Amino acid sequence: MPGRISVFPSPQELGSALAQLVVQRAAGSDGRFSLGLSGGSLVGLLARELPLVASTGAATGAGPWLVAFCDERLVPPEHPESTFGAYRAQLLPRLPAPAPTVLAVAPGLSPNVGTPPYIPPRSPQAFQGEAVPVFDLLLLGVGPDGHTCSLFPDHPLLQEKEKIVAAITDSPKPPAERVTLTLPVLNAARAVVFVATGEGKAAVLKRILEGDEENPLPAARVRPHTGQLHWFLDESAAKDLTVPFEKHSIL
Repeated sequence: MPGRISVFPSPQELGSALAQLVVQRAAGSDGRFSLGLSGGSLVGLLARELPLVASTGAATGAGPWLVAFCDERLVPPEHPESTFGAYRAQLLPRLPAPAPTVLAVAPGLSPNVGTPPYIPPRSPQAFQGEAVPVFDLLLLGVGPDGHTCSLFPDHPLLQEKEKIVAAITDSPKPPAERVTLTLPVLNAARAVVFVATGEGKAAVLKRILEGDEENPLPAARVRPHTGQLHWFLDESAAKDLTVPFEKHSIL
C-alpha cells in the first residue's frame, strides 16, 4: 500500500494543511517532539504557514521541539545550498518559544570521517538511548528521479543497514558531498509525510505510488515499519494518478 494520499488544489492549500499536521503531531507527542526536515521547496512552504499555525494556540501542551535535517549538503550555513541555513533564515527564528533544539551538521565536516557526528547514536538527550532514532515526524521530498533525502537510485547507500547517518561523496545532484539519514531511520519513524508539488513530479509519483518494480526507487523504499505514511501532493503533481486519493477543496 502506498500510504494515505491527500491532493490539494495548490501548494498554498497544501502548505496550510501540512503546517496544521505538524502542529497536531507536536501537540500529541509524549514529551519532546522530534521533527526531521528536508530542504528545497519545503522550506518556503513551511516558512509561510508553520509560524502562524504554531502561534495560534493549536500547539498548547506540546513539549519542546527537536529539529534535525533529513540530509544536508556539506557547505557552510551561509551557502545558498545549506538546508540548515535556509531554515535558520526563513523559519526557525519565527517559531514560538521555547526555541527548538536544532541538530545540524558541524561546520567544516569532512565526508571521510566515517559516521558523521550529526545525530549521535544512543544520544539520551536526543532520542532516549534508541539505537535507531525514532522520529515523531519526518517531512520528505521526492526528486524527479525518485530520490529522497540524499538517497539516489541504484546508489550503494540504499543497502546501508547499520549506519543511521551516512556520508555521500558522489551525489549525482550537486553539491556532491552530503550526509543523509539512511533507510533504517526513515522506516523507524512514527510518521512520514512526503511532499511533492508541480507537474514535473507527476511521472515519478505514478511510478512510486502505482508501480511494482523489482528495483524500487528510493522514495518507494520508505515504508515505516509501524508508523504512518502520508503523501501531500498538489493537483499538478497528482495529475497522472489512478489510485484512490483524498481530494481537498479550497477552504
